[in-house]
Amino acid sequence: MTIDQRASRTSDDLVEPLLQRLHGSVPVVRHFERTAGDETQGLLDDPSAVVQLALELAQTDHWSVGIGVGEVKMPLPASTRAAAGPALEYARTAVEDAKHAGGHICVRGEHPACGDVDAVLQLLGALSLKRSAAAVEAGSLLAGGATQQEIASRLGITQQAVSARLRAGLWQEDQRVRQLAVRRLEEAAE
Repeated sequence: MTIDQRASRTSDDLVEPLLQRLHGSVPVVRHFERTAGDETQGLLDDPSAVVQLALELAQTDHWSVGIGVGEVKMPLPASTRAAAGPALEYARTAVEDAKHAGGHICVRGEHPACGDVDAVLQLLGALSLKRSAAAVEAGSLLAGGATQQEIASRLGITQQAVSARLRAGLWQEDQRVRQLAVRRLEEAAE
């Protein structure tokens, strides 16, 4: 996965805080490292973690996310920067394409499922940018495993208000389509 900071010339450097946040919180094969200026790269092999992280980053509107699906030359070096292979080449192409995609996410690889995952993640990424802050707050808690009743209590609102926020943000549909992306990514990575 290659992640590039959007509008880095006109904003603060967000790469170091991102690296600190990702270290230990995302299951990786090789840790994310700054690879060039406003860019970071990491090696992951858990499709669920890839989808989750890509959508979290896209939702902030601060990052372009490129996902490369393919082989990595073995043996793996200690550093992500020293790794090579088609997966990294696809991630490089994908992050460049993501800079111009509505959802700021692109997936590239040889397997036909990559195109499906690309379409689904671009749609979910674009949807995430259209959600209200209230819908994002409720949806994030739901994705974290909270029930609607727990969300209502935590936010100090009624369960009906939570339900309305989740409906407005299309969160139930998001969760179902997200699972589709994970399954298709698993197929592509086999």
